[in-house]
Amino acid sequence: MADALFEVRGLHARPTVEQGQPPAAEILKGIDLSVAPGEVHAIMGPNGCGKSTLGSTIMGSPEYELTAGAIHLRDADISEMDPDERARAGVFLAFQYPQEIPGVSVIQFLRQAVSARRGTDLSVLELRLSAMEWMERLGMDSSFVDRYLNEGFSGGEKKRNEVMQMALLEPEIAILDETDSGLDIDALRVVAAGIREVRADRPEMGVILITHYQRLLDEVRPDHVHVMLDGRIIASGGMEIAESLEAGGYDSFRQAG
Repeated sequence: MADALFEVRGLHARPTVEQGQPPAAEILKGIDLSVAPGEVHAIMGPNGCGKSTLGSTIMGSPEYELTAGAIHLRDADISEMDPDERARAGVFLAFQYPQEIPGVSVIQFLRQAVSARRGTDLSVLELRLSAMEWMERLGMDSSFVDRYLNEGFSGGEKKRNEVMQMALLEPEIAILDETDSGLDIDALRVVAAGIREVRADRPEMGVILITHYQRLLDEVRPDHVHVMLDGRIIASGGMEIAESLEAGGYDSFRQAG
C-alpha cells in the first residue's frame, strides 16, 4: 500500500538459539500485513500459531531471529533496529503478561520511557500532570503512579497501566498482545473504553490487536480481521471473519485452507 503507516512483508522468523546449536524451526512462515493510518487490525488464532511471536518480532525481541522479509514504519525499514530504537521510532507493544519491577514506581518508569520517546528529559511534575489526566479518563486511582510497576496489580490494573503507557508514549503503531487475557467482562469493557479513548486522542495511530476471542473485537470494532494458523495468515476480512470463528472455530478455516 502506497499510503501504509506500517507494513510487514514476507516475514519469516524463528527462535534464536545459542551459537553452535542447530537452527530452530520457523514459527513465522511468510506474514504480509499492511496497516493504514487510523486502522485497527485484529489477528486471531489458536495457541501456538505464532501470534505473540509476530508481536515480539515486530518489536525486535532478541528471542527471535528474522530470517526473511522486512518491517516498515512509514518509509523507514526498521527490520535491523534494536527494540529501544523501534520504541523511540513509535512502535509500542503491550504485553500479554506485563512484568513486575519491584522498587521502580510507575511514574519513574513512565518518565524514562516518555523522555526517550520524545527525546527530551521530562520532569516528574510534567509527567505526573499528564498521567493524572489519563488516570482520570481510564478510571484509575490517583495514587496508582506511585506504586511499584505491576507489583500486586490485578489483571485489570496491569492492562489499564499498559493502555496509559500507550496514551503517554503516543506511538505510531500499537500492538496489543492478548490485552483481554485474564479479564472478566467488566474489566474488559474498562480496558476497551481506554483503547477507544486513546484512539480518539490519536486518530492516526494504527493498532494491531492480537486475541483469541471475539469479545474484545465487539468492544473495539476492528477494520480488518485476520486468521493466523501455523505461522501464516490464511484468511482476512471484516467482522464476519470473527463471527465465523465464533460459530465454527478454527477447524472450519483449516478445512477451507
